[in-house]
Amino acid sequence: MHGLINRSVERFVHDTYGEETWAEVMRRLDLGFAEFEPMLTYDDELTVKLLDALAEVLDRPDTDILEDIGTYLVSHPSFEALRRLMRFGGVTFVDFLHSVDDLPERARLAVADLNLPEMELREITAEYLCLTVHSQKAAMPGFGHVAMGLLRAMADDYGALVFMEVKDSKGRRETVEIRLLETAFASGREFELGARAV
Repeated sequence: MHGLINRSVERFVHDTYGEETWAEVMRRLDLGFAEFEPMLTYDDELTVKLLDALAEVLDRPDTDILEDIGTYLVSHPSFEALRRLMRFGGVTFVDFLHSVDDLPERARLAVADLNLPEMELREITAEYLCLTVHSQKAAMPGFGHVAMGLLRAMADDYGALVFMEVKDSKGRRETVEIRLLETAFASGREFELGARAV
């Protein structure tokens, strides 16, 4: 697994639950180190063990934690660059949804060896869409929940009101059902194409 993924989990825990929680997770894993290097590659099974240990420490289902991680990656100020990259997907939330298929390729433009699960959006009706997440690795189950958290945060960012749930989870494939209730429910967060000079 790319170290950037494990490092993102680490930063999520630090920023959301504090250093003590992270220290407890790492104590349970007993790896001989306290933090992950973002540009190294780790065994896939280690990421699964990391998420299992985090679920135990927090006493929460791993699916809820994965969704929170997805939300964190777009909404936390330290990941503003990722949010900006996502907003280039379209002017409206619907435009953005139709660009989600390209996310793994866009991620590889930023980090060449970062392989995210493939995503495929199907429009059933104008208000009902399905996002299928295909994990290439058996050790990456649950990425549909990360995608759902990310989509929830982006819906808020655009000011759209949506209902989402992971409906179909079969091995390496997960389906996120997306129901668009109102595309202009709120004003959304401000976004400008160019970065402001400080």
